[in-house]
Amino acid sequence: MYHLLFSLLSLFSFAAFLDAQWKLRENVYVIESEWNDETQGKRVELTCDTPDEVYWKKGTEVKGTGKTLIAEVKEFPDAGNYTCLTTKNDEIVTYNFFLITKIDSNGQMIRSILKSFKEPNRTFLKCEAKNYSGIFMCSWMTENESPNVKFTIRSLQGSQGDISCGTPVAHTGKSVTEYTAQCQKENYCSFAEEHQPIEMFLEAIDEVEYENYTTSFFIRDIIKPDPPQCQYVATNGTVTWMYPRTWSTPKSYFPLTFRVKVESTKKRKIQIEFYDTDEQSLQIPNTGPKDKIRISVQARDRYYSSSWSEWSSFCR
Repeated sequence: MYHLLFSLLSLFSFAAFLDAQWKLRENVYVIESEWNDETQGKRVELTCDTPDEVYWKKGTEVKGTGKTLIAEVKEFPDAGNYTCLTTKNDEIVTYNFFLITKIDSNGQMIRSILKSFKEPNRTFLKCEAKNYSGIFMCSWMTENESPNVKFTIRSLQGSQGDISCGTPVAHTGKSVTEYTAQCQKENYCSFAEEHQPIEMFLEAIDEVEYENYTTSFFIRDIIKPDPPQCQYVATNGTVTWMYPRTWSTPKSYFPLTFRVKVESTKKRKIQIEFYDTDEQSLQIPNTGPKDKIRISVQARDRYYSSSWSEWSSFCR
C-alpha cells in the first residue's frame, strides 16, 4: 500500500531544475552547491499538478501559494522538505526533499562527514577480508559530532549486483565513531582467479548534507588474516602456533607465512627481535633466568602479499 501511494504521489509532482542537478531517488534530489560567497544558489521550479488550490511549506514555514513554486537552494537552511498541501483541508498532495552536496570551483565534491583512515593512503572507506570465502567487512569513521548521520552501502550496478551488505553497526569511541558493515559476494569461488574488481559505494546523509564515497578492490588485495593462536613451552624454549580458525582451508592450498616478535628485557633495556618462518614453531634462543620475555606472532598469505594480521596475544 505504501509503495502504491508513493507512486501515485509522484505522478502529481515535478521538480524542474533550472541548473543541472540529479535525482537520488523518488522525490529526493541532490543540489550541488559551490561553497563560496560569490556563487548564487540553484533555482528549482516545483510543480504540484492538481485541480485543487494549494500552498507550499518548508517545514513549518509557508513558502508560497499556487501550483508552482520557485525555490533557491544554496545553504543548508534552504534544503529540506518542500511540501504541497491543499488550502481546503491541508492534505499533503506531494513533496520534494532537497539535499545539498558541497562542491569546489572545479566541480569536485567536498567531503567532510567522514574522517579518513591513516592507512591505506588516508582512505575514507576501507574493506578487509579474513579469508577467501567472499565475505568482507567495510568500515568508515566519523567524528562524534553527527549523531543523526545515516549511511547506505552497496555495490555499484552491473556485474556486482550479487553482493549483499548488512546494516551498518556503530562502534563509538572517545573521539570517533567507527561504522562496520559485513558484505558478501554470492557464489564466490575461493579457488578461482578474480578478473573483475568489486566496486563499493557508500552514501552519507547528515540531516540535509549529502556525500558519497567509493572504493574498488579484488578480494585477494584486501586479505588480512586473524592472528594465529600461540603458546610457549618453557622447558625447551619453543613457541608453537596454530592457523587462525577463520582462515581458508585446506591450508595446503592457502598457506600462511609467519613473523615472530620476541621482546626481551635485559638490564632494564628492551630488545626486540623478529623471526620469519613458514613453519608453525620456533625455538627461541637461550635467555638468562632473569630476562623477561614477551612473544607474539602474526601471519599473512604466503604466496600473495596480503596485509599482516594483527599481533597475537602474548604467547607467554
